Amino acid sequence: MGTKYRHEWKHEINAADCIAIRQRLRAVARPDPHAVDGKYQIRSLYFDDLNDRALREKIDGVNMREKFRIRYYNGDTSRINLEKKCKTNGLCSKFSARLTKEEAQAIVDGRIEWMRDCGRPLVQELYVKMRNRGIKPKTIVDYTREPFIFGPGNVRVTIDYNIRTGLNRTDFLDWDCVTIPAGDSVIILEVKWDEFLPDIIRDAVDLQGRRVTAFSKYAACRIYG
Repeated sequence: MGTKYRHEWKHEINAADCIAIRQRLRAVARPDPHAVDGKYQIRSLYFDDLNDRALREKIDGVNMREKFRIRYYNGDTSRINLEKKCKTNGLCSKFSARLTKEEAQAIVDGRIEWMRDCGRPLVQELYVKMRNRGIKPKTIVDYTREPFIFGPGNVRVTIDYNIRTGLNRTDFLDWDCVTIPAGDSVIILEVKWDEFLPDIIRDAVDLQGRRVTAFSKYAACRIYG
């Protein structure tokens, strides 16, 4: 099967926008059934190389770029994913592989030789890039997400806020690791879909005068180190 690409919009919104959009979405979409009380607490550990290539390409708006991260939800380390997110001419794709808690900790600690023969292509790809390009864990990114889904168009709308950075810390399996707010209290509305965006969702997230933004949680958190 070929790579599946999705469209993505991001908007920086304010608290009043958030309240209005949340109410509209509750009327037309449904909350993600895996969320807890309608929310996720997301913790990610982002990777970059010695030259901060992922960070610089994001800031420069390079049309073809990728970044690796390890992620888990709501403090549950029994389900950890390695993810590679790619951007190609404005379209997004994501690849994922499951990690055990022990494997994730080994990667954080730099014990990576097991990755070479693990049989999971994405894990093996990260291994090669850690060995050849010096990719390594860079920073923890925490935030709260409110997710909504809509079947036609395979639409996913999320509201993200309370974005926090672990500075240069990489011990992301420690849920009690101290994090601090990443700059201003930004709220990010993200809309993702496949071939088409239904009008009912387009209307629900419509914000007069708001422009699509290229906001990056990783870049916001890297300001501090």
